[in-house]
Amino acid sequence: MPDHIVSSYDTDLEDLRRSISEMGGVAEKMMTDATEALVRRDTGLAQAVIVADKRLDTLQREIEERSVLLIARRQPLAIDLRETISSIRVSGDLERIGDLAKNIAKRVVAIADQPQPQKIVLGVQHMSDLVQEQLKDVLDAYGSRDIKAAHDVWERDGAIDALYNSLFRELLTYMMEDPRNISFCTHLLFCAKNVERIGDHTTNIAETIEYLVTGENPAGERPKNDASNYATVTPAA
Repeated sequence: MPDHIVSSYDTDLEDLRRSISEMGGVAEKMMTDATEALVRRDTGLAQAVIVADKRLDTLQREIEERSVLLIARRQPLAIDLRETISSIRVSGDLERIGDLAKNIAKRVVAIADQPQPQKIVLGVQHMSDLVQEQLKDVLDAYGSRDIKAAHDVWERDGAIDALYNSLFRELLTYMMEDPRNISFCTHLLFCAKNVERIGDHTTNIAETIEYLVTGENPAGERPKNDASNYATVTPAA
């Protein structure tokens, strides 16, 4: 980015970048810890994720306030305006990612004392691992303004949806086979949906990166393969 005549202008923009970076770090850790808490049934770690969400909320509010002030005081144009607007967009997506990770952590607390078929949990863990990679990659792309890397994240969203559909059907099958699994699997379904939604927010950030660098939104429709709204399971004969 070119330096501005007013050095404090550069400082304002750099402060926004640092805050986004901090938000990204907090969101990544929350998602990692929420998944680990689910696999290990660790309520202490889950509670730590819930508490961490307050920091993410505070950072998001600060970024919004500073962005609005920057627009009012500096009246930015072109790339500077896009960077300021992008900061608001990305902070909003990261705040929602934190909320979704917190939701997973709350589910961990709710099912802590229930029988846990570990095989089912591993499916959610695998899906979460893939989404965590997407989150890391899109945050790196945002920091380096790498459109190619951002587009790669954008294209991978369809695979996450397909995995969620498969997991959705598997969990329904477990519930139909044994009613004792219904409560646990229902909570796990919500966890899986939260993970899928985190993937959607990484895709939002990828689209924001393209807007930031080029001023244009990605061409074509976002790859979506979530068919869970229409999924049915036929009982075994």
